[in-house]
Amino acid sequence: MTSSFRLHRIPRRPLAAAQALTIGNFDGVHLGHQQLLAAMGETRLPRVVLTFEPLPREFFQGAESPVRLSSLREKTQALLHYGADQVICSRFDRRLAQLSAEDFVREILVGRLQVRHLFVGHDFRFGAQRRGDFTLLEQMGRQLGFTVAEQPPFLLDGQRVSSTGVRQFLEQGDLGQAARWLGRPYAICGRVRRGDQLGRELGFPTANLPLTRRSLPLRGIFAGRLHSPIGSWQAAISIGLRPTVNGKHLVLEAHCLDADSPNLYGLQVQVELLHKLRDEEKYPNLDVLIAAIQHDVGQVRQFFASSSTSQSPWITKTP
Repeated sequence: MTSSFRLHRIPRRPLAAAQALTIGNFDGVHLGHQQLLAAMGETRLPRVVLTFEPLPREFFQGAESPVRLSSLREKTQALLHYGADQVICSRFDRRLAQLSAEDFVREILVGRLQVRHLFVGHDFRFGAQRRGDFTLLEQMGRQLGFTVAEQPPFLLDGQRVSSTGVRQFLEQGDLGQAARWLGRPYAICGRVRRGDQLGRELGFPTANLPLTRRSLPLRGIFAGRLHSPIGSWQAAISIGLRPTVNGKHLVLEAHCLDADSPNLYGLQVQVELLHKLRDEEKYPNLDVLIAAIQHDVGQVRQFFASSSTSQSPWITKTP
């Protein structure tokens, strides 16, 4: 398991040793991505993942691009947890977008990253206008001294596991199926910030994770768990705008059950979403809101009373 958040940029000088390398968005780090990382381990070389920020689709599509499953931090932690030795992030900008596939291989993969064995997905495309493909990689590999392996799709129940599919499950509120394709519960990481203390005033103190800089593929009220460096708790979780109090920014609020108001301010936490209870609603007054929260907490308790989900987080908690 990972113990820290480690992210690297493409080095200006060549890496010191040959690498097993893979390239991609790795949004969500689902079972297909995990299969690819496992295949890389057979080379016995350091496993290096090259990813991009922003994602290429975000660079080209802007606000029209699909919502991310994971932040850069969440993705990096997951890749390290599932076997990557190093995650390198390259800024995806106009210069990189216009770089030809051949120059990308020569300058970056061989010249800087010392690729010995390259692993790519079955639909991998790269370079200006996406002209690079597996055939080109094989040709250049023979010329420049590296091998290329194309990973087949990962099938579950006859369906190809993909980030798009996971996103659709989350949008539909099907957290169980999303977890099957991810190989773990869907989770959101963030640093707890001080809110307006309304939850405490209502009798339900919450850990607040502002989400103003990101979008999520789901909203509503959920049963889940909060994992922190000082403890883990079952939780009633809300993701939304808080319409009853005229909220304007997306926020995640987690009310830890059976916890004596733990002081989580400033800590990096992980919130697992296990079951969707309902959509977010606007209530006529705070009394009706309190009654709804009480009912939600009861539903969360019922869920865990009948659930056999594991108590342990899938990644190490980080401060």
